[in-house]
Amino acid sequence: MMAVTLPSTTDVWQWLAEVPDPEIPVISLVDLGIIRDVAFDDDTLVVTVTPTYSGCPATAIINLDIEQALHEKGVEKLRLERRLSPAWTTDWISSEGREKLKAYGIAPPVDGTAIDGLLRQRVDRLSGRSNPTIACPRCGSTNTEKISQFGSTPCKASYRCTDCLEPFDYFKCI
Repeated sequence: MMAVTLPSTTDVWQWLAEVPDPEIPVISLVDLGIIRDVAFDDDTLVVTVTPTYSGCPATAIINLDIEQALHEKGVEKLRLERRLSPAWTTDWISSEGREKLKAYGIAPPVDGTAIDGLLRQRVDRLSGRSNPTIACPRCGSTNTEKISQFGSTPCKASYRCTDCLEPFDYFKCI
């Protein structure tokens, strides 16, 4: 019987970095920060995924896309594991992913606002601040206003720039 050569985990990470998010195709699943681990259990590749939130409608498609991409690379034995704890946070989006979101016209999450959201909300309430400053991804202006807490997908809010008057999505901090 011929021995099966397994790919390196480095190769697998690179392959997964080419799998786009189904809702925002300019950002990869790795850039989004939902691929938590890649490891082998004997000859089975185990990919651990943390969904952006437990009710994310794209989760099934994401799993299918991962399976398809890895099978196309020759991975025969694959197991996807779902990890809910710790919960995904927008702080896990890579700096490259944030730049890709901005170039695509989506304002990336404000740095550091998701780590301890409950504390942030209490501090904001006490200080009188209602929202973090969101810069327009098109012109860079911070003269923006929230139109709706809900945008084109559940993880985004709708904003409008009061300088260039363009609407845009803001990737909400979770």
